[in-house]
Amino acid sequence: MINNGSNTAATWAVRATAVLAVGALSAAVIASCSSHGKPATAPIASTPARTTVAPTKPPIPRAAPTNPLTGVGAPPTGPVIAVKIDDTEGGRPSLGLEKADVIYVEEVEGGLTRMVGVFASSRPKVRAVRSVRPSDPELLTQYGRIIVVASGGAGAALGALDRSSLHGVINDRGQVGFYRDQSRPAPYNVVSDLAKVSAAIKADGVRNVGFSWSARDPRLARARSATSVSTQVGSTRVSFAWDSKRHSYVRTVDGRRVVTASGAPVAKPNVLVQFCQVRVDYSDVDVNRNPSMYTKSVGSGRVVLFRGGKRIEGTWSRPKVGARTVFRDRGGKPLLFAPGGTFVALARPGTAA
Repeated sequence: MINNGSNTAATWAVRATAVLAVGALSAAVIASCSSHGKPATAPIASTPARTTVAPTKPPIPRAAPTNPLTGVGAPPTGPVIAVKIDDTEGGRPSLGLEKADVIYVEEVEGGLTRMVGVFASSRPKVRAVRSVRPSDPELLTQYGRIIVVASGGAGAALGALDRSSLHGVINDRGQVGFYRDQSRPAPYNVVSDLAKVSAAIKADGVRNVGFSWSARDPRLARARSATSVSTQVGSTRVSFAWDSKRHSYVRTVDGRRVVTASGAPVAKPNVLVQFCQVRVDYSDVDVNRNPSMYTKSVGSGRVVLFRGGKRIEGTWSRPKVGARTVFRDRGGKPLLFAPGGTFVALARPGTAA
């Protein structure tokens, strides 16, 4: 006898199992899709990112530094030394003067002149060393805390030097490096050995004091010719003659070349006539009761630069004692000095040059 109830139950059981199986299969299929209902995609193999390297520019070559006092060679090491040097017939021939990087000619008392030789490239023995003046610290502090060598000086002059940032080395104080040349009369026989001074005194080295150097200057092509230079410092005629073979101006006195004890002419590629205010300085009076003259190197004024047998007009300016001097042409562009060193004649305004 057939039991229809049992068969019906079995049939429903089979159907239920099939439904559950289909549901499980559907769930599996759905699970394989994105959880957000989006179809799953097959993973894509990652490709390494390409790195783009920008081409590098070659470095711009920089000019090697040069001696700022001459424009020639690498900057020298060691201290800068300024020496007060006689500029009269009694002191000639001088010793070592031709090796100075810069030579100033300044007015002192009685219309006479003295020189200040600035040495950095070499340390020679120098003669004839003379006394300091009150205006020297103002002129020389643009070089920094350098050494100033002198034979002596009046109280006001030595006081001004002692109060300044300069290192005074004075013969009358028994300081280092001095001796007397017994073959010459006093006071023209004081010698300073700058190698000994340099070794004993720590001071500043070279720095830019305002000279801009260039072997060429296009302004020279249209500049006025100047194969001779003649100006006046105090009542002393200061003259130079252009030597085309040496490419330099040679100092002359009464038409004769000035030479040093070595026989070398006193010559530089540049002569700068710098017009400065000059006043009487009654704090410094010599044995003949002549007051010294104080040359103002701070301020501004006119200059004439002589180089290459030509002349270029310009101006100078220096705002304060510690600042360098700026030299420009009439159009406001820097004056360019020929490499090799410079004479600077400090003349009164209105003096011919």
